[in-house]
Amino acid sequence: MGISNFPAILQPIIQQGYLEREFQNSLSSRLGYRAIADREEFSVGIGETLTKTRAGLKPAVTTPLSAATNTNLDNGLTPSSASVEQYTITLNHYAATTDLNMVTSRVGIASQFLLNAAVNGEQAARSLDELARNTLFAAYLGGNTRVRVTLSAPGISVAVDDIRGFQFNVVNGVQTAVSGGNPLAVQVNGVNGNAVVGVSVDSTNQTSAPGGISGTLTFANPVTVVDGTVGNAVIAANASSIQRPNGRLSTTQLQAGDALTMGTLLNGVATLRMNAVPEIDGVYNCYLDPMSARQLFADNDFRQLFTGATSANQVFRQGMVNEFLGLRFITTTEAFVQQMPGNAGLMVRRPIICGQGALIEGDFAGMASADVAPVDAIVSVVDGIAMVTREPIDRLQQIIAQSWYWIGGFCAPTDITTTAANVPTATPSAYKRAVLIEHIG
Repeated sequence: MGISNFPAILQPIIQQGYLEREFQNSLSSRLGYRAIADREEFSVGIGETLTKTRAGLKPAVTTPLSAATNTNLDNGLTPSSASVEQYTITLNHYAATTDLNMVTSRVGIASQFLLNAAVNGEQAARSLDELARNTLFAAYLGGNTRVRVTLSAPGISVAVDDIRGFQFNVVNGVQTAVSGGNPLAVQVNGVNGNAVVGVSVDSTNQTSAPGGISGTLTFANPVTVVDGTVGNAVIAANASSIQRPNGRLSTTQLQAGDALTMGTLLNGVATLRMNAVPEIDGVYNCYLDPMSARQLFADNDFRQLFTGATSANQVFRQGMVNEFLGLRFITTTEAFVQQMPGNAGLMVRRPIICGQGALIEGDFAGMASADVAPVDAIVSVVDGIAMVTREPIDRLQQIIAQSWYWIGGFCAPTDITTTAANVPTATPSAYKRAVLIEHIG
């Protein structure tokens, strides 16, 4: 039969001249973000949203019990209880498929069936890694934004680049929408004393932040024109920690030369340790792209540390450090990299340092149950992902379907119950288990 009669997508794999009898591996993304997630099984029959409660700590007691009040049945004591907080995981269904005509595939030299299985597996793994990354960054970019449109006169409504982190304030451990009765304290252009009392989303998203949502913040008190000038930082009192070189307050304030340094990484490690965030096998995980990793070798502090060290030759020969500064460096090509808003010549890079519990993955327990996947179905669950092969059901029984699906969700839990009252060095950030770094590279 003529090759031209085959579907265009199959023509390249049919022998024309000399074709190797196997497919070569294509370039694939280096993954990593999903590995930080603590996996929890989402039980069957409890709905599609799971709310979990985490108990906090009680403050230390440093005042001795007075003998004068140590009377009666209560011994002079007032009962107290630990504070609580809640986080929610929502199930979603993700899937993809591809068809294979077993008759036409037999003309090919290499196995199209095996190729489809490999490509589906890579797609599934990369999809979940990006879901994990998006959830992680949505939480740890929150509460940090900038003015998007300069005020023409003092006012209470300010257009900002990203409203995430400003929509809710915690009341009795529950995320509650901000309002006049539930204000969220903020700092505008470095000035304290104001609060957000309302948030609205733009009809057309104009954000420059990864996964961001542009909108308008309504303040309790008028914002001056000086403070409400485009590019000025707006930071919530419970904002996630973002470390930038040279004390830059917002992404657009970064300048050429604001590279990743050893000092910036150490600041991130110190922040996690101040919040008593557990390490992962003795160190924190730092996810970064290869260019961020490369910049360390240009840092003077880094060079000085390795001057004369016996490990220097190996480190510089490989061009990468595995464990260093209390960090485990994990390079990934899934990191958010973007052109600087307003300056296409600069690239913003975002390493993130994570401790244990920064992310939670909920896997639906019933993915391969008999009522979901019949007994005679060809379903294999690999790393929490169901790989499905459907037998031919077309009239000629020639076309099989190769698919994958995953039912689950990711969540970045808060640690609002960890405060200076029970951990004296704790920061006010709602999300404490990771620290984001922004730099130019």
